Amino acid sequence: MRSAARAAGGRAGRLWPRPPSPGPGPPPPLLPLAMLLAVLLGGAGAQYSSDLCSWKGSGLTHEAHRKEVEQVYLRCSAGAVEWMYPTGALSVNLRPNTFSPSRRLTLCIKPLADSSGANVYLEKTGELKLLFRDGDHGPGRGRCFGFEQGGLFVEATPQQDIGRRTTGFLYELSGRRAGSDLHTLSAPCRPCSDTEVLLAVCTSDFVVRGAIRDVTHAPERQESAIHLHVSRIHRQKSRVFQPAPGGGWRGRIATLLECGVRPGRGEFLFTGHMHFGEAWLGCAPRLEDFQRMYREAEERGLNPCEMGVE
Repeated sequence: MRSAARAAGGRAGRLWPRPPSPGPGPPPPLLPLAMLLAVLLGGAGAQYSSDLCSWKGSGLTHEAHRKEVEQVYLRCSAGAVEWMYPTGALSVNLRPNTFSPSRRLTLCIKPLADSSGANVYLEKTGELKLLFRDGDHGPGRGRCFGFEQGGLFVEATPQQDIGRRTTGFLYELSGRRAGSDLHTLSAPCRPCSDTEVLLAVCTSDFVVRGAIRDVTHAPERQESAIHLHVSRIHRQKSRVFQPAPGGGWRGRIATLLECGVRPGRGEFLFTGHMHFGEAWLGCAPRLEDFQRMYREAEERGLNPCEMGVE
C-alpha cells in the first residue's frame, strides 16, 4: 500500500525516476572493436550475479547525486542477495529456469541476521507493498507469497552514515501453496487426514520412520525443535539425519510452538519440507496408523505412490 510504504521512510508508491537522457550533441569517437566488446560485456556482467543464484554488490558504485535503480537478475530456485553500503534502490528480477512457466510458484524471503539500511517491498506495476522495514529481522522471520503477486524492490533508507550497513536476504521458490509467512508452509497443528498423509509421503523433502527423543522450545522464535532417533530413511533431499552411535540416524525438525508438541512413545512416520536449510514438520502419523491407511488405499488402488511400509 502507498501509505504503508511511505510510513516506512521510503519513496513508496512510485518508481524511481531514470536519469534524464542527454540532449543532442556531437557523435562520440569510434571505439576499437576490442574495447567496445569489453565495455558491453562489462556492463552486462555488472547486472548479473556470478552464479545466477546469488548477488552481492555495493551502493558505493552509485554516484551520490543520482537516484539509480540497479537491476539484479537471478535465475535459480534459491539463493541470496547481499547489498553493502545501500544507496539508491535495487530491482530484483527472479526468473528461475528450473520450473515450468505454467506452474504456480511460491516465493519465500528471509532477512539475514543484522540486515539494515533498506526497506524491502513487493512491487507490481509501480505499486509497492512493504514486506520488511529497515532492521526488521527477528529470529525465524520470513514471508511467503505467490510469485505472480510481484517482484522485489529494495530501497535504501536515508542514513547519516552508511558505513558498516548491509541489507540482505535469502530467497527460495517452490511449488507449494503460499501463506502470509514462512510458518504457514508447515503442516497445521491439527492431525493430517488420510489423504494428506498419503500425499505428503509422495511429495515431502524427507520421509523417515523414528521415535521422538526430546522436544525443546524456543519462545523467542515461536518454534519447537523435535529431536529424533530414526530407524529408517525413506527419503531425504538434504543430510538432515546423520548416522547415530549404535545404529540408526538422528536429527531434528522444527514446528510451531503453538502446536504444543511433546515427547511421545512409539514410532511415527515423519514427513516435511526444507526451508532455508531447516527441516520443517509436515504430517507425522503414528506408524501403525500410516500402515493401516496405506494398505486400505492400496486395496482400492488409490495410493498416489508406492513405498515399503513394513
